[in-house]
Amino acid sequence: QAEGCSPWCCEVVSYACLVFFLLFSLTRREWDRARYRRRGVMVLTNKQREELHKAILEYLKVNNFTRALEGFKLDAKIEYDGQNTGMLEKKWTSVLRLQRKIMDLEQKVEQMTEELNAGPGGRRKEAKDREMLPRPPSKFTLTGHRAPITSVRFHPIFNVVVTSSEDATIKVWDFEAGEFERTLKGHTNAVQDVSFDHTGKLLASCSADLSIKLWDFETYECTKTLFGHEHNVSAVTFMPSGDHLVSASRDKTIKMWEVSTGFCVKTLAGHDEWVRVVVVHPNGTMLASGSNDQTVKIWNIQTAQCVATLRGHSHVIECVAFCPAAVNPIMEEAFKGVIGGGSDGNSTLSGVVKRDLGAGGRYLVTGARDKTILIWDLTTGQCVTTLVGHDNWVRGVVCHSSGKYLISCSDDKSLRIWDLKNNRCMKTYEDAHPHFVTSIEFNERNPCVATGGVDQTLKIWECR
Repeated sequence: QAEGCSPWCCEVVSYACLVFFLLFSLTRREWDRARYRRRGVMVLTNKQREELHKAILEYLKVNNFTRALEGFKLDAKIEYDGQNTGMLEKKWTSVLRLQRKIMDLEQKVEQMTEELNAGPGGRRKEAKDREMLPRPPSKFTLTGHRAPITSVRFHPIFNVVVTSSEDATIKVWDFEAGEFERTLKGHTNAVQDVSFDHTGKLLASCSADLSIKLWDFETYECTKTLFGHEHNVSAVTFMPSGDHLVSASRDKTIKMWEVSTGFCVKTLAGHDEWVRVVVVHPNGTMLASGSNDQTVKIWNIQTAQCVATLRGHSHVIECVAFCPAAVNPIMEEAFKGVIGGGSDGNSTLSGVVKRDLGAGGRYLVTGARDKTILIWDLTTGQCVTTLVGHDNWVRGVVCHSSGKYLISCSDDKSLRIWDLKNNRCMKTYEDAHPHFVTSIEFNERNPCVATGGVDQTLKIWECR
């Protein structure tokens, strides 16, 4: 004990020296093991070495390598105890399986790297763009309908998607969990379309039974049934304000309904055949409708007048979609000298539509049974580009929220992603469904795509 040092202090110092010695010994041992590894010397614990020797002995004995067995027993100073049966073969085959798995994973990584580099912009693509496109395989395949699915719609707030079907029902699904939630029954014939208002509290549905129904999406009860169309009601959508509802029918008309009373307040007539689809511009100033008469009509909502008729398709119009404002600069850059360079005879179109559009999206996308997708400049009435690639009717088209891509579905069973800047199909997912793909919807809030088909299934495609 040092002079002036208390007993407990000496004890602490002793313990510290002991800990230092142990740490030094462990560190030296690990350093030696690492050095052996760097030199290529295999380092095993005593137990591992003993198990290896026994496994070798067992292998030599089973295969009747007598001289090698006796020599190894003599050199290793170990006797065969009958244990470790087949251990060496098991270890060997497991190593081969792991090697095979590693090679498969390396090949997948290489393929994914090639796919990434082959895309527009290659490695320079922003991560958010890569993460926002649907990728196969589908995350969920949900079954429950007993007839083809006619439309799919995401809830504006919750992780819920709604489907309508020719089985006369509406089904509600949790697309995050991939689970069925409930069925809404009330229609007596095929349900052709569904639509949410901006709050998600109201759901509208239309049917071949000539009716439109309004559903309280909190109680799941039908609150109103609207009659007025004289034939199959093929499409329904809410106005952005949620105060009015717009429907299209095989009776060749478009009707506007007051949600609070259920009364029809306007009827728009002008198509010569079945009106298949109707959509509302996000700013609520105009409608676009597509028909069996192979035309797309643009309507001023306030005056209920048709301000433009777009002709370019050679078959029935199946789908129509207004593009978001994010598409404007991309299209202007891609088609310099084409956009705004002329008119198709709609002399009043430019002024009226420009006033109604304001700062909103100025492009419209249409798909038809002629297997093509056309993109229209609403300020001139011109078709600025035609996208060709599908091998059958184009049944649905949605705009990507970034404005860079379109996603389409078709009776050729595929999904296609179109690069607007380069005016080409950048990805094709063949056999997305085993039968015709009838409907598609893109969820901006929780990026994913939902598709429905004649195969009676709903598929959820994760965007990443």
